[in-house]
Parts: sequence; C-alpha cells; structure tokens
Amino acid sequence: MHVMVLGAGVTGVTTAWFLHQAGLEVSLVDRQPGAGRETSFANGGQISISHPEPWANPAAPWLALRWLGREDAPLKIRPAFDPAQWRWATSFLHECLPWRTRRNTEAIAALALFSGERLRAVREKTGIEYEQRMTGILHLFHTAREFAHAPARASTLRKLGIPVEVRSRPECLALEPALAGRPDGIAGGLYAPDDESGNAQRFTEALAARLGEMGVRLHWNTEIRQLAVSGSRIEGVNVRDVMGRKGMLSADAFVVCLGSYSGKLLRPLGQRVPIYPVKGYSITAALAAPERAPVVSLTDESRRVVCSRLGDRLRVAGTAELAGFDTTIRPERIKPLLEWARAHFPGAIDEAQVTPWAGLRPATPSNLPLIGRSHAENLWLNTGHGTLGWTLACGSAAALTLLIQGEKPPVAFPFQR
Repeated sequence: MHVMVLGAGVTGVTTAWFLHQAGLEVSLVDRQPGAGRETSFANGGQISISHPEPWANPAAPWLALRWLGREDAPLKIRPAFDPAQWRWATSFLHECLPWRTRRNTEAIAALALFSGERLRAVREKTGIEYEQRMTGILHLFHTAREFAHAPARASTLRKLGIPVEVRSRPECLALEPALAGRPDGIAGGLYAPDDESGNAQRFTEALAARLGEMGVRLHWNTEIRQLAVSGSRIEGVNVRDVMGRKGMLSADAFVVCLGSYSGKLLRPLGQRVPIYPVKGYSITAALAAPERAPVVSLTDESRRVVCSRLGDRLRVAGTAELAGFDTTIRPERIKPLLEWARAHFPGAIDEAQVTPWAGLRPATPSNLPLIGRSHAENLWLNTGHGTLGWTLACGSAAALTLLIQGEKPPVAFPFQR
C-alpha cells in the first residue's frame, strides 16, 4: 500500500518514518524546499512530557481577562470578524471545565510518555544528531505562592507515570548554576529528569534525509491545492509546483499533517476540524559567554516562557497570540523574550546576533491532537498538536501507523475511529 503524507513538519516526517518502518510504500509532500520549515522551525526545543496540562484549564479564563489589553501578555487575543475564531474560543472555554481538563491532561500524558519511548527508539536506530540534551527540564516558580502548589502538582504528575522532583531554590541553583546570575525571584522548581530538549527542525530535516536515502519519494516545493474525491475515497491530491505547473499525485491512502492549514484542505469534504492557529514567538541568540548560559532546559511557569540550549545558541520561546493566519513578527512580542534572557542570564547572549521568529501552532481547544480516521475512508489525520508537536510527534506517528494497519495503539487516548 502506498501512503502519501501531506506536510513535512515534525509530525509529517515522523509519520512517514513510522509508516516506512512498518513496510509501507511512502511519499511525502510539502510546499517548502525542505522539511521542518514552518511551525517546527524555531520552537522552544523541549520534549516536555512533564507538561501535559492543557492551556484550557479552570484558571485560563481569569488569566486571559487579567492580561487583556497588554501587548506583552503571555496570551494575547486579537479579536477578528472570523467565525472560526469565535467558535474556537467558545469551545476553549468549555474545555476549561475541571473534569474536561483532567480528562485532557490524562490523555496528553499517556501519549507523551509513549512518544518519549518512540523518540528514543528512533534516535537509537538512526543515530541522528539534533543538538539533543538529556538533562531534563526544570520548571521554575518565581513566587512562594506559586511554588506552594508544586508538591500537589508533582503528586498529580507521578500518578500519571511522569517522574518529577520538587526542588528548593538552592537545589535549583545547584542543578543549573547559571541561574545564580539572577539574585532574586526564584522560589523553587519542579525537575523532570527524564525530559529532553533538542532542535526540532534539525531532527526533522535529518530524518527526512534518511527517508530519502531509503527510497521514500520527497515532493518538495509542491503546493497542496485540493483533494481529488471519488465517491467516499480520495483519488489523489491536486498540486502545483514552483513553476506554476499543476498536476495530481496519487496514492492508496493519505495522511493530513498540515497543522493550522489542515482545515482548509478538509473543508470541501464537509469535515470541519476544531483547529485554530495560535501564534508563538521565539528568539535564537548566539552565546557571548557560554559559561553564563544554562545547560538544563527551563520552563518559567510564572512567565510562560521556555528556554533551551542548542549547541552554541540559546532558544527562548513563549507567548500565545490568537491573530488568525498572521505570521508577522511583532517587536512588542519579541521584547519580553529578550528581556527574560537578559534578566536570567546577564551577559550570556550576543544581542547583536539574535534571530526572531513567529510560527503558527495548530491548536485544538482541548489541546488534544486529532489522530485517526477522517470522513473519507482512505484519508487519515495526524494534526492539531498545538504547543506539543515536538513532544508528541513520534508517539502520534507510531499510533497512527498502528491504526492504519488495523491495530489498536497501546495508549489511553481518544483516537479518531
């Protein structure tokens, strides 16, 4: 059976990998000249299994109200006359109910743990390098009030099978000495020793190159225009290359891994998916003083900022912005990330060599990705991973491969069946 994967971000490339490993004929299609050039390009770099809690939780509406009107807010909503935005926001509020938050957290945790195992298996089999660090993730709390909730959160995570340790301020500084440059403002932390970090784009590009060497057909610079439907099946994909030439690519089955753009492709089939783009920002800075920069990946729970060391650079990412499909890099959204790096690691980065970036995270209101069948019998979904695409990629791909083969994935997750 020939399966065509539509989209070559980290989700699409890992999907192609697991399908190929299962013995299927695979091809991969993307509008970019290579893999991982959009949402996967400059994300926070974390494999954050220890952060299964969705954005939609009981505290989220109150935080959104508190941040309303602030250009530097961790969550910025730019209202538009867009019915999809309002539908998504309404559904998001519904997912903030306590029982739904618990359900979603449990599902994300189960998939994240499975995904971590699958990532390690891919790394062992391929030996690819992607600036990975297996030094865990340290979640920082800046106030005693926030840190007071850490033991309860640690207990919840352990019940979900995720090992974490509550760390005092001195223990946080011992784990990551670079934090000593910030004399105050750290009350304590949670340390997840099994978490990882790494360059998602480099991983995606290296894995795609390996697929090409193994005979997978890579259709770069190929814009996916429309699905060609015949009855209840997909006959092919209408595409256009960079020269404007149109054609159709055929296969026996297709997988949609188009992130925020999945809905546009599926809508003509009568299938509406609850995915809306949530823009995230990052900066990648060259190191001026490597000894002052962290080696442990960090999550600032108070500021909603993450930080990862990628070789001789520091990646700082954060903020969420509902602004449709706008990918404009706004200086007022980049500024807090630069200030965060200055405050936490004075003198560590070379501010003359800072690259800003913005990308669209394909978010569902629940934070649960859509994995499984679509309305068409030979069309499958692996999309809508939101902020956790890098964390969930390998597990989602492995699970979808089992579903396509008619098997049940060993994960307690609400797959589309």
